[in-house]
Amino acid sequence: MNSERIIRIMAGSFILLSLLLGAPASPLYHSSYWLWFTAFVGLNLFQSGFTRFCPAETILWKLGVKKAGDQAGCST
Repeated sequence: MNSERIIRIMAGSFILLSLLLGAPASPLYHSSYWLWFTAFVGLNLFQSGFTRFCPAETILWKLGVKKAGDQAGCST
């Protein structure tokens, strides 16, 4: 699995989890402050679309996760 897919899975999971914890209609509601985390993840995705800078991707690369086009068997 490459870093791009991991980033998408992480971002989607964080958004869903923070909505579950922050939306008053949710059975797992904890506090409305969790919606700030949802906004943070959304803003990070938005800015990375323009700047191509993503701190999580940098961390994954340092941990040895391959970039999007670096996997064997993938023709680019």
